[in-house]
Amino acid sequence: MQKYSRYVWLFILIFFNCCQSPNSLKDEAGTDWPIYLGGNSGAQYSPLDQITLDNVSDLKIAWKFSTGDAEFNGKTQIQCNPIIIDGTLYGTSPKLKVFALDAATGKEKWIYNPNSNVNFSMNVNRGVTYYKNGIDKRIFFTAGPEIFCLDANTGKLIKDFGINGKVSLKVGLGIDAQERYVVSTTPGVIFKDKIIYGTRVSENSDAAPGAIRAYNVNSGVLEWVFNTIPLPDELGYNTWPKEAYKNVGGANAWSGMSLDTERGIVYIPTGSASFDFWGGNRIGDNLFANCVLALNAETGERIWHFQTVHHDIWDRDIPTPPTLVTVEHEGVKIDAAAQITKSGFVFLLNRETGEPLFPIEERAVQPSELLGEKASSTQPIPVSPPPFTRQQFTKEEITDISAAAHDSVSKQFKNLRAGGPFVPPSEQGTIVFPGFDGGGGWGGSAFDSETGLLFVNAKEIPCIITMEETTSMEDGRPINLGENVYQLKCVMCHGKELQGDATGTYPSLVDLEKKLSMEEALSIINNGKGFMPGFKHISEKEKKGVVNYIFNQQRETEDVHEMGMDSNQRNSKYTHTGYNRFYDHEGYPAIKPPWGTLTAIDLNKGEIKWQVPLGEYDELTKRGIDKTGTANYGGPVVTAGNLVFIAATIDEYFRAFNKNTGEEVWKFKLPAAGYATPSVYQINGKQFIVIACGGGKGGTKSGDNYLAFSL
Repeated sequence: MQKYSRYVWLFILIFFNCCQSPNSLKDEAGTDWPIYLGGNSGAQYSPLDQITLDNVSDLKIAWKFSTGDAEFNGKTQIQCNPIIIDGTLYGTSPKLKVFALDAATGKEKWIYNPNSNVNFSMNVNRGVTYYKNGIDKRIFFTAGPEIFCLDANTGKLIKDFGINGKVSLKVGLGIDAQERYVVSTTPGVIFKDKIIYGTRVSENSDAAPGAIRAYNVNSGVLEWVFNTIPLPDELGYNTWPKEAYKNVGGANAWSGMSLDTERGIVYIPTGSASFDFWGGNRIGDNLFANCVLALNAETGERIWHFQTVHHDIWDRDIPTPPTLVTVEHEGVKIDAAAQITKSGFVFLLNRETGEPLFPIEERAVQPSELLGEKASSTQPIPVSPPPFTRQQFTKEEITDISAAAHDSVSKQFKNLRAGGPFVPPSEQGTIVFPGFDGGGGWGGSAFDSETGLLFVNAKEIPCIITMEETTSMEDGRPINLGENVYQLKCVMCHGKELQGDATGTYPSLVDLEKKLSMEEALSIINNGKGFMPGFKHISEKEKKGVVNYIFNQQRETEDVHEMGMDSNQRNSKYTHTGYNRFYDHEGYPAIKPPWGTLTAIDLNKGEIKWQVPLGEYDELTKRGIDKTGTANYGGPVVTAGNLVFIAATIDEYFRAFNKNTGEEVWKFKLPAAGYATPSVYQINGKQFIVIACGGGKGGTKSGDNYLAFSL
């Protein structure tokens, strides 16, 4: 009887395993960290509790891995949240090599170099996706405009996926998108035999459409498409001009997705329609831009949506996947999706219906003064929880770290348009607060189910958006072709005076003719380089015109309206003078500290439990100005050891906080800033936490290390 029972249980075990759908056994973090941000829920939570408040101070470096391909002048980054499965860590390098390591020792198992010929593939990457079906184990990642499929054991391309192991991210986007900038910076999500991807596209008027697509994990064949800019007869079509689907791009899902495998629902946050700061050619609410979308993961059909910004003209993309949580309201447990935003809001939505669990008010906001623009008259504002950032930059909030700092900011402030979070862009110059990148950022939020606390890091740094008309004529004469192209395509990154941006991400073009030949400049325009996309889709005359303009050579003055330029319906009436942060004379944020925060939000009560500054400037601390917080990029994780771990800050520290009080209990100086979200895992009974140290943002040095810590 005992022997018979063993056979019965063995049969049941085999039957159970065979009936599981691929990838269904490891949806959330346990001893592994199997999926980007820890699991399909995006909760950034680990149940491991070996590292605690009592022993966290004993953490030491367990191993270090160097990718060997950073550019140490601040030109490269690592934003990867590595996954760990069955003792192997999978991650990416600054130049998008994919590697597998022994997660206990950091020893390399294999490395794959996509060796793309297109330089804009060297964009950031936040991780990879793992798929398993029996003995078939695959790693999916993207570089440039392609999805790659690798054998997880060897790192070699699986040739029967797509064409020799690759599929284009431009499939299903139409003919016009084939020469436009389309990449994916965030890992895809797997449901059964499908991998679902969103994309990053241009922020400008030449953006490709942001349709969401699912591919077959075995063949690479396109399975379904969801149009975020609806076609005629599709829901949401009436929230755009009639021809918008032909001429407007963006509304893309660049920041990742979360997945409820039991319900078969994928939750997808979308960004703004392009051009980001003027929407005169896309009048209307613009569904499904700036939405939390709930789609049937099997078919791509819409189940519900919630729009967080109507007719976005502030670049208020939803920056991270919604965190799938279970909360208790009035004694009832409810499955919900918690969506943080750049504006510092948390929208808590019923996971099945999209209904808000706390009141949301449509509040009146200011109209736009720009020609052709029609801003939405209201915007949705959650009543609870309260915002996790300040919402206005008033003169009372001008920095007071010194009298000189206050005076320098005051002189600029009086000439700018200020107010609440939805003051429209202007030619005068409008303060955007929180700034262009939040508020909440792409690092995501961590959720602790035991306490109902959501942990969010944020920036509180004001920015200035200044608009300029692009289609006016100078003294009644046609304007210069190259200058017009520069205004439309280049000025927002390289600046009005060709000076580049303050962080060095986009270099100065002043005296470029002394550094590059015209042929080299044209090659970069065609193919892109570093963080710059390629512009193959613009005409040869436009390319030569803009190079002549930059090189200060022959400057043709032809009527751009008769040049056959990219459709005038795509060309905005306005451009802007760059993504300008508002700083004092020393380069510190123009507003009073804190400039970076970590906040614990009680989602059961809709209240903020605690908030602390995140990061500091050593030189200000020495002047007696401490706890200022800094800009931060990357996100937190929370563990069952009552700890919140986060790097993210420009001061290059990795920190741990008491999850219940916000007290900082440990910190470690990294070799370069950890602009990534950590991963937590366990091997042979030992708990590890690993962080990518790539630096390279905010003027900080670049790095090429992954550091793992243990007791």
